[in-house]
Order: sequence, then structure tokens, then C-alpha cells
Amino acid sequence: MDNMFRLIGSEDFSDRSRCIWVNGPVIVGAGPSGLATAACLREEGVPFVVLERAECIASLWQKRTYDRLKLHLPKKVCQLPKMPFPGNYPEYPTKRQFIDYLESYATRFDISPQFNECVQSARYEETSGLWRIKTVKSSPSSAVAGSEMEYICRWLVVATGENAERVVPEIDGLTTEFDGEVIHSCEYKSGEKYRGKSVLVVGCGNSGMEVSLDLANHGANPSMVVRSSVHVLPREILGKSTFEISMILMKWLPVWLVDKLLVILAWLVLGNLKKHGLKRPKMGPMELKIVTGKTPVLDIGAMEKIKSGQVDIVPGIKRFSRSHVELVDGQILNLDAVVLATGYRSNVPSWLQENDLFSKNGFPKSPFPNAWKGKSGLYAAGFTRKGLAGASADAVSIAQDIGIVWREETKRQKMRARVGHRRCISVA
Repeated sequence: MDNMFRLIGSEDFSDRSRCIWVNGPVIVGAGPSGLATAACLREEGVPFVVLERAECIASLWQKRTYDRLKLHLPKKVCQLPKMPFPGNYPEYPTKRQFIDYLESYATRFDISPQFNECVQSARYEETSGLWRIKTVKSSPSSAVAGSEMEYICRWLVVATGENAERVVPEIDGLTTEFDGEVIHSCEYKSGEKYRGKSVLVVGCGNSGMEVSLDLANHGANPSMVVRSSVHVLPREILGKSTFEISMILMKWLPVWLVDKLLVILAWLVLGNLKKHGLKRPKMGPMELKIVTGKTPVLDIGAMEKIKSGQVDIVPGIKRFSRSHVELVDGQILNLDAVVLATGYRSNVPSWLQENDLFSKNGFPKSPFPNAWKGKSGLYAAGFTRKGLAGASADAVSIAQDIGIVWREETKRQKMRARVGHRRCISVA
């Protein structure tokens, strides 16, 4: 029996027709949420395995973000548990600085994910009380690409995040007739290659605004599609983070009053946006965030470009033709390229087989702060729609919850692996 259980990495993994028993939880996703959960588990003394479909940690930040990206919120509300940002970092760290921070974080807490492990399914067995997670090797360069592995554990932490998959809308003529370049904002890096070109940015959230700003800064001619209302707030008011101001106000005032104050302050700083084609929703920015999860846009310079005419605001799209787009108001714009800043979605429903914690849209059914725990040892990290602060709160709660059970049970006896017909190895 002793020969059946070995630590991961202690033998050649070319034989993929095996399963792995994990003594602690399996964490799916090596982004900030997964790393934070792993670090907190490490501090609790609980072993774990992190599965990541990419070949690096924080693949969204490393591979699917534009060059000029910075954190939109102050660093003190974005740091992960048990390790602050370096003191020499600016108030709003750059993309590179944030990636460096995450890599240092993984090193400090000895987090070594199993990379290129794409989860195909995860299901709970009532009879055994265990989770079975099936993966496929996702690296095309690997000799075992496409081969399968199964991880068996008592606890499963879903940390794949709110932005696992890009959203690409179906727009008449875009893929069948338009001859220009079409990319999602996750593929956009810099506006340098679009200098002097006409680019349509579809979407007016934080990504759409920032891509439009970057295009204008590089001498392109961007137009941004605004189909509906949107809240735009200044990132700072009198040198203080708007986010921090709103959090302070919400401790003492009702949400509706906080929203009124924020809209008044935004009007004083940014002016009347309606005359520039940007209408505010009837629901206030904080209430809208709470009810729908839709984050208000924090302006970092795009409004100046819109007011000066360097970024043109246009209405919804009717259809694309070979070299132009027809808008719903009858305008026709000649275009060289289209950037789809149309957001992302959760991919949890495509692989997680359960109907208690998660809804069909891939988000927990219960609102914050009760969205982190389900039944049968299932947990969710980073689905609060409250950014990195919400993910950190989830990580702490999950680790403490598992840690209590872990310590109680290890006092009585070591967990025994339940082995099927296939040969298993154990992860301590």
C-alpha cells in the first residue's frame, strides 16, 4: 500500500492514466484569487494543489491585458492577504508591478501550481464524499498534450474568476463581411500600430474607455460605441480615491444618499457628460454595483479626449460592411479596425457539475458576503464582484473554514485515500 502513494513530482508523469489523491483541497485557478486562497491555506497548515490551464500564474494579467494598464484602485485595497505591496510601489501599480508582486507572492508562500492542467469536469460523489476533478494536458508543445488526469479530494475551491472567457457578441456582418482587423480587448496591447487609422471600440466600460484613450494618445482616430447609459466617476476627488470616499460614506449613510453625493461630485469634477453623449443610469453607481455587479467607469483621462473630440461617441451598431459600419442613427463610418471591449464571463458552468452554490451564469447564487461557501466541501473565491478586496476576503474565510476541520481531523487520524481501479498517487 505504501508504494501506491507518492508525492507529486516524485516520478515521471508520462504515464497519464492515473489519478492523484490530494490530502487537502484542490484549487482551480492560479490567478489572484487562487494564489490568495493557497497562501491562507499554507498559513493554516493545510496542504493543497493548484490547477492552472495556462503555463503561468495570473494568465489574465500576463497575456490578456494592454500595456498601459494600471490598477484602478489604490494599492492598499488591492493587496492580497498576509503580504502588502512593496513600499516603493506607486499608489496605482502598473501591470508589470502587479505581476511581479504576484510572482513574489507565489514564491513567498511556496505556491507551485500544476500548469497546463485544463479542468474538463468536477463532480461530487455522494457515496464516497469526495470530489473527482478530471483534467486534460493543455500544452500543445507537451509530449503528453491531450492526455488525462483525475484529482480526488475532499474540498474543491473554484478560483477561475469572473473573467475566465471573453464575450464576443454576434453583430451583423462583423465576421462575414467586414475586411478590417477585429480583435477582443484581451488581444489589444498598444495603439501604436493603429496610428492614423480609424478604429471602432465596441463597449464603454473601463476597458473600452482606456483602449479609446490609448488609441487617441497614439494618434489613431477612435470612435466608441455607447449603446446605453453608463456611470463615469473621476478616479480621484481632491486627491482622494473616489472608491475610498464611497466606502467611507457607505459606513455612515444609506446607499441612495451616497449615490447622490457621488453624482454631484462627479458633475463638479467632470462636468455635464450628457452633452457629450454619455447618459447616467437612473440607478446610482453604488446601488447599480450592488444589484447588478456593473462597475462604474473610473476616468483616468478618457473624458478629456471625449470632450476635445479626439474620441468620438457613437450610438449602437446596425451592421458591418466591407470597409465601414452603419450605426442605428444612420451614420456610416469608414473603418480600419474594430476592438471589442465587450467584457468577459465566468466559465464555471462548462465544467462544474453542481447546482447549489453556482447559478447558470457562473456566479454564486448568494450575494456577498455569503457567496464563498457551498455544500459538500465546495468553495468559491473571487466571485464577489468586489475586486481584489473581495477575493482576499473569500480566501481568508475559505482557509479558516477548511483549517478548522483539518486540524480537528488530523488530531484523530490521517485521512485515508479511497482508491478505485486505477493507480493513484498522493499529494501531501
